[in-house]
Amino acid sequence: MSKRTSAYQVVAIDTPPKLVSLNAPLPQRQEALVKVRACGLNFADLLMCSGQYQDSPEVPFTLGMEFAGEIIALGIDAPKHLEIGSRVSAYTGQGGLADLAVAATQRCILLPDALSYDDAAALQIAYGTSHMALTYKARLQPGERLVVTGAAGGVGLTAVELGKLLGAEVIAIARGDAKREVARAAGADHVIDATDPDLRDKIKALGGADVVYDAVGGDLFEACFRATNPDGRILLIGFAGGDQPTLKPNHMLVKNITVIGFYWGAYFDFAPEIVTASLGQLFDWAAVGKITPHISHRLPLDRAADGLALLANRQAAGKVIITP
Repeated sequence: MSKRTSAYQVVAIDTPPKLVSLNAPLPQRQEALVKVRACGLNFADLLMCSGQYQDSPEVPFTLGMEFAGEIIALGIDAPKHLEIGSRVSAYTGQGGLADLAVAATQRCILLPDALSYDDAAALQIAYGTSHMALTYKARLQPGERLVVTGAAGGVGLTAVELGKLLGAEVIAIARGDAKREVARAAGADHVIDATDPDLRDKIKALGGADVVYDAVGGDLFEACFRATNPDGRILLIGFAGGDQPTLKPNHMLVKNITVIGFYWGAYFDFAPEIVTASLGQLFDWAAVGKITPHISHRLPLDRAADGLALLANRQAAGKVIITP
């Protein structure tokens, strides 16, 4: 085992992360040491760099919330289904942008043989968020109309794909011709440009929204809220647009609209069995081709900064994967 590992670390808030050489971590009780083959980047990584994420670790810390690879060492009390050489994915919240990463064994999920490391790393947060939000929280039903904002982004694109798989009519909202085409290719029935001044009216003309999946916030939330049908559900997934929406409880009351906050990662702490079952379903779907993670960029570890820049500048349609 290597005594050193490379890791992409935040050493100070509001200071650009840098690639550093560290002593290789050692797995403790109920932990696994994983040789990282692929790590997915997320908008939350950017927020962590500035200390704005709700779960930002104390500095210094290694970025990379989700990764996939093979186990090369196990701590004592590891479960019997995990072995040296097991192919796993793990959501750890940090630490994945490195050659070697440690994960709690309860967060290591075995991968089907047919599922690649890249797809597994791209799948967890984005597909996991959308799957649990649409099924467990919003109870999306076949035939309902789903509106997705940021529909060509890392999580939005998965909401389009899963919404269609679950039998919904999907309205995708994305900025620019190229991103609208990406959303259409993922299964959207209708696409609308995010800058369209008549956004609310166009959604209404298509029948209005039964469920809104909003990862952007700001003005897009307002337009979608006004286009939501009575008894509709609005999922608050994130605020990639930078502005948190202003809720209007009186309008929610009159239209019987439910606004649902959803943070996927928290379920590992208070209901891990729900998120584990969800990921198992997603891995099985991916292994047989029912879902296909859209990876727009694959970059080596020494270009992790370029990957984060793609997210910051909204130049990534789908997922950015770092391959140490």
